[in-house]
Amino acid sequence: MRNLSIKSTFGVAKSLLKISKPEARTLALEAQGLSGSQTFGKGKEGALNAIKHLGYIQLDTLSVVARAHHHTLWTRSENYSEKHLDELVKERKVFEYWSHAAAYMHIDDFRFSLPRKETFRKGRSHWFGKDKKVMKYVLDRIKSEGPLASRDFENPEKRASWFDWKPAKNALEQLFHDGTLMVTERRGFQKVYDLAERVLPSDIKTQTPTKEEYARYLIERTLTAHGFASIKEITHLRRGMSPITLKVLKKMLKEGALIEAHVENVKEVFYILPETRNVELRNATTAVLVSPFDNAVIMRNRVKNVFEYNYGIECYLPEHKRTYGYFCLPILDGDQFVGRLDPKADRETGTFFVKSLHIEHPPAKMDAFLTRLANAIKRFAAFNNCEKIVVERTSPNKIKASLKALIK
Repeated sequence: MRNLSIKSTFGVAKSLLKISKPEARTLALEAQGLSGSQTFGKGKEGALNAIKHLGYIQLDTLSVVARAHHHTLWTRSENYSEKHLDELVKERKVFEYWSHAAAYMHIDDFRFSLPRKETFRKGRSHWFGKDKKVMKYVLDRIKSEGPLASRDFENPEKRASWFDWKPAKNALEQLFHDGTLMVTERRGFQKVYDLAERVLPSDIKTQTPTKEEYARYLIERTLTAHGFASIKEITHLRRGMSPITLKVLKKMLKEGALIEAHVENVKEVFYILPETRNVELRNATTAVLVSPFDNAVIMRNRVKNVFEYNYGIECYLPEHKRTYGYFCLPILDGDQFVGRLDPKADRETGTFFVKSLHIEHPPAKMDAFLTRLANAIKRFAAFNNCEKIVVERTSPNKIKASLKALIK
């Protein structure tokens, strides 16, 4: 494994760092914990460290294979099990809320969820609007009965009434988004809600950050998690945060708390933390199947610019419009995304299907790569509790026989 010191390889001129594409890719993967170094540790502790470092883990409902939040943690924490995340929620070390999407976050970051909650309390409504009468009804029931899920509001006699299941479910979501309720656990992947004061540990800070504090949090969290980032990436899907974040960025540059950086052949201006110059970079030597909702690939333009890999998930498209497959996983090999794999885990039969495999950027040493890929597929199949692996289609087709032999 080759070590690469940023301090010795980056060109510095007037506090400006010039970063080559290979350095940028390696730095991004090292920051993301995908360099193969097991940065975060093992098991439940490793999962908690990963969530704290990355800032969030996106939660997803699709279950073609292990759900995205479990998949993302598994790639970064050796011996990770799905029960670990459930335990971290019950231990109040992790909480569920909305980052740029539904996500799990470290409990220490709770106060930075408050600005969004305030916008809902002040009038913003969830997708289906507010119904104060139904909101009061569901809140009164939770106050008196304890934690409840949306199914607890179903009307078994199916009589039409204002407290039927669907309005109640919408009210629960509104109260969740405005911070009145928190998710205390999930049962069969269904949220169970309770009063925030009964879920939140008593020692957690609950003071709403100022706009400047929140902007600084976004900057530091994004740069820690990604190694370097642009203003667009720092404020990705953060409504109305660009102006104040740019102001704080300029202030931090002046203070020496940030360094401006340019990546080879990328027009955007990036920023890094000063300590990033001294990080030791490791070149990964394994292949990894990455979730479509993994933190490393969720900002598609960044992946396109830095890794020269054009990725988009196709599960939301009609079947006839899909090019690669329903739920393709990006294939990371070393510091390059080389292709994608469309999987399906049949848990009843214990069979893992490689429905299609596309190698778009063939590595120079294909035989060695196929060995790494076969190992990655076997590891991921095992994580999905599948013992049998079936390879259906590959592109190019000529690698199919070799891959099947290596998997066996």
